[in-house]
Amino acid sequence: MPENVYVADIAAHEGKEVTLRGWLHNRRSSGKLHFLQVRDGTGTIQCVVFKGNVTPEVFSEADHLPQETSVAVTGLVKKEPRSPIGFEIDVRALAVHARPTQEFPIGHKEHGVAFLMEQRHLWLRSPRQNVILRVRHTVEKAIRDFFDQRGFTLVDGPIFTPSACEGTSNLFEVPYFDLGKAYLTQSGQLYMEAAAMALGKVYCFGPTFRAEKSKTRRHLTEFWMVEPEVAWLDLDGDMVLMEEFVSFVVQAALAKHRDELARVLERDVSKLESVTPPFPRITYTEAVEVIRKEQEAQRAALPPEEAAKLPPMMVWGDDIGGDEETLVARSYDRPVMVHRYPTLMKAFYFKKDPQDPKVALGCDVLAPEGYGEIIGGGQREDDLETLEKAIAHHELPREAFEWYLDLRRYGTVPHAGFGMGVERCVAWICGLHHVRETIPFARMTERITP
Repeated sequence: MPENVYVADIAAHEGKEVTLRGWLHNRRSSGKLHFLQVRDGTGTIQCVVFKGNVTPEVFSEADHLPQETSVAVTGLVKKEPRSPIGFEIDVRALAVHARPTQEFPIGHKEHGVAFLMEQRHLWLRSPRQNVILRVRHTVEKAIRDFFDQRGFTLVDGPIFTPSACEGTSNLFEVPYFDLGKAYLTQSGQLYMEAAAMALGKVYCFGPTFRAEKSKTRRHLTEFWMVEPEVAWLDLDGDMVLMEEFVSFVVQAALAKHRDELARVLERDVSKLESVTPPFPRITYTEAVEVIRKEQEAQRAALPPEEAAKLPPMMVWGDDIGGDEETLVARSYDRPVMVHRYPTLMKAFYFKKDPQDPKVALGCDVLAPEGYGEIIGGGQREDDLETLEKAIAHHELPREAFEWYLDLRRYGTVPHAGFGMGVERCVAWICGLHHVRETIPFARMTERITP
């Protein structure tokens, strides 16, 4: 076959005859002209079939090609200022590789989400889904670039684990040969702590699993998470790493996909331009005060009988849920960092604040525009005796954590880290309502196909 040219590289071939292979996304006709929208995975370009430039057979065939016909188009690359990519192809030859055996189920009209999720293997071909997956690719590359450029070592944690970071109530349990039960990992953090004691600065990046029966727009049962861990790092240093990391990833996506985000996804990219350090920082206690003021204002704006139907006012010690995260973040034009949550709300491995033991040295990064928590992390407990007491207090099986306690027995040091879910980050960058569109094949409580 002659050398293939891709839409993404078309500008380098202006004035030349090229062959482009792809699929017919759409077409329309106007007398002596047929306009074919051909996509090849790197982009979509208009291919103009003029009656005088092709054989009668090709011209006739171009007028009857169904959507998703695979084709090879040969023609001259010309500038076209009205085109989103600035070029089009003046067709001289057209070869059909395969016609669909039946009508493509996803037409150029509105479809329900349930239908589109059933057709996910085909929905990926749409321009919108193309852009989302390309943004995801850029986000994942930026994640690796950020840590690789800063001397971190990628360490692959196990998927099967004998115990859980935070108990087993939200884990997928599987039989494991003669050794009893195993669990699909909900986090690689504990293993990264071990790796950090060997390599100093590490990160893992892979799929994680949560069996909680959450059906919100922010939850999946299988998702990808990046988890750095650093020896000799405290909470303050961890928060600096968080904000530098988020800013790097967002600006990388904006630099490469600004036009696609705005044109195809209708994303207000100005909302992303301000995502640069430093991020505002408030304590959990201050966040509760913000939430209570907002809740009081909501009640004041309603008739007494309607106000009485609202949930109870938040009090110190309550978890900050999705609605409350939105209340906290909406006053800022960039992510806000909420730190020092109540110790009782946090997992056993969080270090208590020496100045105020009722709060833990943890931090969540809340994205603006209602996207909520995208990062959670903090400083780990490095004292052996304190960690032993925490494991007992949480009623966790001591034997399963002996290896973890070894990290405190042999040269313990202050260390910290965090985890960021790729899907939530991509949803925020793309301005999507639900994380199900951010992963090629979503796994949710009600979905395991296709």
